[in-house]
Amino acid sequence: MGRITTRRPVVRIRGIHETSRPDTLVVEEPLEIRVDGNPLAVTMRTPGHDVELAHGFLLTEGVIGSRDDIAIARYCDGVDDEGQNTYNVLDITLADGVAPPQPGVERNFYTTSSCGVCGKASLDAVRLKSVHSPASDDVRVKASVLTTMPTTLRDAQKVFESTGGLHAAALFDRDGRMLVVREDVGRHNAVDKVVGWAVGEGRVPLRGTVLMVSGRASFELAQKAVMAGIPVLAAVSAPSSLAVDLAEESGLTVVGFLRGENMNIYSRADRIER
Repeated sequence: MGRITTRRPVVRIRGIHETSRPDTLVVEEPLEIRVDGNPLAVTMRTPGHDVELAHGFLLTEGVIGSRDDIAIARYCDGVDDEGQNTYNVLDITLADGVAPPQPGVERNFYTTSSCGVCGKASLDAVRLKSVHSPASDDVRVKASVLTTMPTTLRDAQKVFESTGGLHAAALFDRDGRMLVVREDVGRHNAVDKVVGWAVGEGRVPLRGTVLMVSGRASFELAQKAVMAGIPVLAAVSAPSSLAVDLAEESGLTVVGFLRGENMNIYSRADRIER
């Protein structure tokens, strides 16, 4: 497995003072995801929890519906200049009878760490239909519980503490207990890792849960929540208009600007108890 962080020399200027010292940076490397030996996508990610990343990606793209749809996940031969395995190529073998990805899933084989949607072949392919729609989830979450989640998430961001360069996503139950947290240079990768964890644990659909993200609530993150059956998506920053549109269509609760005791509820406010 590749390193999560690395050291690089940096010149630090603080007012009139200048020093040279090493600095800790988060690692960003490509991961090629293959399905049954066929290249499907390349995403820029922070190494670690790659199998979860692939499983979450496949579920949120509608390729799989549960862990039973996957037979094997293994790293392929991808080597660096010294002949060492880079662990940057992962092949997922689908279980017998599971259909291969449809052409609409194809992302031109490249997505950046900042955006996983922009490589889509067409915008129409983005609006996926979930078999785990959150619309019927009757979970209720107290506002006072929601307000504890950003601090809990921030305290769990161990790599961010040393680099300042990572996004994070965490899954909470209705009582505010954190079930899993993942960090990544890409916000969509962090969510895929969380969803992939749930796939491996056999917990999809994720009814009665809250997905908390460290940045904004983009359309893609809302889509991933819907595909995993997550009823509440909360963010410390703003949602996009398209994310709210999708939330209203699918019955997803979107909470933005969750800071201190304050929050904005953009859809399905009935789930948040005041």
